[in-house]
Amino acid sequence: MKNPNNKVHIIGAGLAGSEAAWQVAQAGVPVVLHEMRPDVQTAVHQSGGFAELVCSNSFRSDDAQANAVGVLHEEMRRANSLIMACADIHKLPAGGALAVDRELFSDAVSKALHDHPLVTVEYGEITGLPPEDWDNVIIATGPLTTPTLAEAILEASGEDALAFFDAIAPIIYKDSIDFDIAWMQSRYDKKGPGGDGADYINCPLDQDQYETFIDALVGSDQTEFRDWEKDTPYFESCLPIEVMAERGPQTLRWGPMKPVGLTNPHNPTVKAHAIVQLRQDNALGTIYNMVGFQTKMKYAAQTEIFKTIPGLEKAVFARLGGIHRNTFINSPKLLNAQLQMTARPNLRFAGQIMGVEGYVESAALGLITGRMASAQAQGNTHPAPPLTTALGALVHHVTGGYMTGPKAKFQPMNINFGLFPPIELIYKDEDGKRLRGKDKTRFRKRKLAERALADIMGWV
Repeated sequence: MKNPNNKVHIIGAGLAGSEAAWQVAQAGVPVVLHEMRPDVQTAVHQSGGFAELVCSNSFRSDDAQANAVGVLHEEMRRANSLIMACADIHKLPAGGALAVDRELFSDAVSKALHDHPLVTVEYGEITGLPPEDWDNVIIATGPLTTPTLAEAILEASGEDALAFFDAIAPIIYKDSIDFDIAWMQSRYDKKGPGGDGADYINCPLDQDQYETFIDALVGSDQTEFRDWEKDTPYFESCLPIEVMAERGPQTLRWGPMKPVGLTNPHNPTVKAHAIVQLRQDNALGTIYNMVGFQTKMKYAAQTEIFKTIPGLEKAVFARLGGIHRNTFINSPKLLNAQLQMTARPNLRFAGQIMGVEGYVESAALGLITGRMASAQAQGNTHPAPPLTTALGALVHHVTGGYMTGPKAKFQPMNINFGLFPPIELIYKDEDGKRLRGKDKTRFRKRKLAERALADIMGWV
């Protein structure tokens, strides 16, 4: 049996590493949290704070009845998640989504871990695989793992490295937006966490403006990739805005610029052809990010093209968009059911480096591996969550449960109801009338959510 005082070493204090450290410490096991920032920075981080959000400030939908990520939020809350607790404290108005003030959120996570008596923080870069006498390690270095450590993992695993490009959206100062043109409203006036139904800034485009905008995106001056990067795929849920535009002139109207559920109070009788939305990014409400406008355009092109959007003609940017290359391991081939590397069982992985995408999904894997590592330190084994839960579905994804056929290719994935096992249902309403179409879909999602939230309690 392991020494009950055996330490767990966690490399990386992002969302996954911070959550893992909290779970280990809360289980009564000492943890050493290793973080290279601020001594060594990445291409996109700006601070030395834990759980820094470098892309959007949104944790996406908080609907635990009809949305898989909302179910994941609730499962994590029930599992005493530090990330969810800090997100709930520092949430911002965002319709049905859970968005946070990124600085206050990071400060809260950092303080909770620095103040915990069983957490020791050690700053400095880990440049290779941990020494053998670290017999219980979680690698949570994220998608921007330093080349030296990534190469060491590759050498130990013998697997080809996998990678994809991810992009971030611009952020604009609210007081530079023209509200004689723009207006505040959530889609369908939906009130979300801390919201009032008027949580987004909306900028309308007519058909001519939209078509001119699309042409400008397609012809824009964009970042050129190096030769070794050119075959790296994009993550489909975070495509650059100009890549979406290249897929067809109507793509953005059915994506981030869809004009549904909104009425322009400046011109209520005329329906906009397309609408750009901006979401609050800090608690003061002084800065807003452009929803879905992640981009690989060069800075000059961004300012020129985005200022053609009605209401943003005089926009002042707090941050322009950018693109970075993310790395993840071939988890189904490398990891066992306890999320340990088969070739090096003293190593577990957590977060985006495992092949999940999204803030909450990354933290969720940190939560699970933290519980597994703390159980190991105490001489026990903590099982994976039930497959019927959002947490369990993520574990099943990264361990290859949904890969079929010899040509199946492992790719990063957000949580979605497609990862949940099917449920046998009779699709009828309370009056016995057969459900069809959207009503049937909503009913199925609600039942999957109810099953997940019931089944997670035994694991918690």
